[in-house]
Amino acid sequence: MSDAEQINLFDWQDPPAIPADHAVTPTPTLEEVSTNAHIPIPTGFYPDLDQLAAHCRQCQRCDLAPSRTHVVVSRGNPSASILIIGEGPGQQEDETGFPFVGRAGQLLDKILASVKLDSQKDVYICNIVKCRPPGNRVPTLEEAEACKPYLLEQIRLVNPKIILLTGATAVRGVTGDKRGITKIRGQWLTWQNYLCMPILHPAYLLRNPSPEPGKPKWQMWQDIQAVKAKLDELSRPS
Repeated sequence: MSDAEQINLFDWQDPPAIPADHAVTPTPTLEEVSTNAHIPIPTGFYPDLDQLAAHCRQCQRCDLAPSRTHVVVSRGNPSASILIIGEGPGQQEDETGFPFVGRAGQLLDKILASVKLDSQKDVYICNIVKCRPPGNRVPTLEEAEACKPYLLEQIRLVNPKIILLTGATAVRGVTGDKRGITKIRGQWLTWQNYLCMPILHPAYLLRNPSPEPGKPKWQMWQDIQAVKAKLDELSRPS
């Protein structure tokens, strides 16, 4: 071996360290994400909605878990063109394990049927939080944030043409928009390349049942017609 080759052997330098912002983050385990809200759930973590639902039923990411009867994940068609997001489960939803099955849910079904949309075939329904807040109160920001990764995965896996955000809590929880629902209902918004419309929550319509022009029930009729027209437009062959 020549003197030059010997020098090269002893002149070896360690490869440069990988910058911290380029380090590979290990994929969390199911146990880690289900018990700690501070551990994010990566996009694409769930291969399908069945595995997501099974995991949600074991979730302990926030303080709503101990008092729940059932985790309320979804109902409807996972391949639907319309995804509807509500606030959270009420008593009947907690008892049955399905969203929007109480009086507000029955009204929602009628609203959809008025434009020939079937709640089991044409829409997929879920909520900002999947466990019932005590006394049907509004979910806290911490509760909504703990549950949001599941919701984002549902949206990704369903990949709808249209998202309907029912009420201010749904709008704020998904888009971060804090404006009142009466100011933005019926307006088309774009969020993460999804076409969204904020609409009044059916429970609000139950408290304001007048069908007179300009009243909430009349406004919902205008909005759901606009949704159906947009769906028909998006569904036409290009």
